[in-house]
Amino acid sequence: MIRKLQHHFEHLAIAGHLLKWSLLALPVAAAAGSAVALFLWLLDRATDARWQHGWLLWLLPLCGIVIHLLYKHLGKNSEAGNNLIFEEIHEPGGGVPLRMTPLVLGTTILTHLFGGSAGREGTAVQMGGSLAHFFARLFRLERQDVRVMLMMGVAAGFGAVFGTVIAGAIFALEVQAVGRIHYKALLPCFLASLLGHLVCSAWGIAHTTYTISSMLAGAAQSNGFHFNGILMLQVVAAGIAFGLAGFLFAELTHSIRHWGQRLVKPAWMLPALGGILIISGTLLLGTRDYLGLGVTNPLPGGISILSAFQPGGADPFSWWWKILFTAITLGTGFKGGEVTPLFFIGATLGNTIASLSGAPTDLMAGLGFIAVFAGATNTPIACTLMGVELFGGEFLLYYATACFLAYYFSGHSGIYSSQRLAYAKTDALSHQQNQTLGDTHRQRRQQRQSLLKRWRKS
Repeated sequence: MIRKLQHHFEHLAIAGHLLKWSLLALPVAAAAGSAVALFLWLLDRATDARWQHGWLLWLLPLCGIVIHLLYKHLGKNSEAGNNLIFEEIHEPGGGVPLRMTPLVLGTTILTHLFGGSAGREGTAVQMGGSLAHFFARLFRLERQDVRVMLMMGVAAGFGAVFGTVIAGAIFALEVQAVGRIHYKALLPCFLASLLGHLVCSAWGIAHTTYTISSMLAGAAQSNGFHFNGILMLQVVAAGIAFGLAGFLFAELTHSIRHWGQRLVKPAWMLPALGGILIISGTLLLGTRDYLGLGVTNPLPGGISILSAFQPGGADPFSWWWKILFTAITLGTGFKGGEVTPLFFIGATLGNTIASLSGAPTDLMAGLGFIAVFAGATNTPIACTLMGVELFGGEFLLYYATACFLAYYFSGHSGIYSSQRLAYAKTDALSHQQNQTLGDTHRQRRQQRQSLLKRWRKS
């Protein structure tokens, strides 16, 4: 009898837990979804203005100085961006200021208006996180509940900005620590991601549609999924390349930020220098294809994420130029996300791999789209699910293969320096458990410097 009562009470407790978080998800998702809708609308206006008025690019260095001064005088601890939110999830402390929402929204719009190469995910996640923390303070939640609220904010922002509900929920859980997922916040994050997307859509915001053709030669079905042995080998090779591209992007961005802050004084000169480098690169290449988001391109023959899904839709080194432009933009202090540029890098690299290997262009572009993201953020499961939500489930075996391999071959690196290392990707490498990826990056830099000193002495 007692066991039966415990059984019933257990389920009542679970029902109460889910009801509580369902109610808390409503204000978080409504606020985050609305903020993301406003952000995406303004971003479209800024992008259109930049294409119509090319002279705006010449003001990019001045824009960088303005952004630096805004964060210096108004930002408090908002400068840490996504990393601040992840740090608060791991160890709640100083909190995430509400001022982060208008500050990151406004400075990201400025970055895109004047030609910086950046994305939108970082802005959406930061707005979602800061709004969630505001409600956590308003409702006077306990420490552990604040952590769940912040994860809900991340999920709501991600789901709203990309329209990928399931991927948004899993991303919020998976991104916290490499090799470990906590499922306690699974349903709260799913609700927040779903409602954030619905609220954003209710404001009339539409997301870009991507298509992978299902008419592939030599098609065979394995439990309803497309499978071709030769194509799978090509996907394996591509997955390794996507992981290395994610590693390169993360390491280059961190290195530019580290050495820039160390060598360029005064601090306001760093974003000004970054703007000058972006202008110089644009003039040198003779194209503006690598500025802004890069989702679409109004110019005939212009390179974009959408064009990469077509044969000949990218140059052989488009992926490298986008890595360089984005690393300079974000590494020197401009604001915005990394994920949409990662989509561009992956799609154009996939296009190049397809032209060399003879694999289907749209499939390889789609795999690069999700797999470089998986490698750079260490979120292979979320990115595999994103592939299903964006492109359909027929090619799930290829999505998983590319994302899982990219996750491994990106090494112990990533774009979020406060991401914790729960488990090493292989036992052959010794890393301290729960150290941050920022710590591992500094260790690698010290090891390289030590080897260089030894080489010089010898």
